[in-house]
Amino acid sequence: MAEQFLTLLAELDDDSQKLMAGWYRELQAAGFTGVQTPDLPFHISMATFSLDQEEEAVREVQRLGETFSAIPVQISHIGLFAGGRVLFGAPDRTPELTALRDAVGIDKKDMFPWTPHVTILIDEPEVVSDALRTWIRSFTPFSARITGLRLCAFWPTREATRVLLRE
Repeated sequence: MAEQFLTLLAELDDDSQKLMAGWYRELQAAGFTGVQTPDLPFHISMATFSLDQEEEAVREVQRLGETFSAIPVQISHIGLFAGGRVLFGAPDRTPELTALRDAVGIDKKDMFPWTPHVTILIDEPEVVSDALRTWIRSFTPFSARITGLRLCAFWPTREATRVLLRE
């Protein structure tokens, strides 16, 4: 399959990665694997761009990395997207998180209104519904930090650039 679009990902800190990986391992142990993109760190998708914007998007990610320090986020609740195929942890929408999203200074090709979320599982609605019953027993809100930005092309997944935010 040829690449179709670019996405700006806001990556979570290492401790959050470990916590969320533990949740995913619990789901796997219960038989849920999903069809989400493998080998990506847990992240909040910030914006989508067309492939012909790659050079401009790379420069934009570098600019954002120079502008922003690490951003605290509180992953406070569980969510499902319409259609029931995506199970996610959702951060509270804070002024800092919104400022990062709003600071993206090139045209975004958003297919849907922006809903900040961290995908845990993508599958058929019946499977996601069953997985929710498993995950809800271990989910607890937690504090995380956005510590990096990554621009990736999809599919297959290709990293175009990655920057760390200032501490």
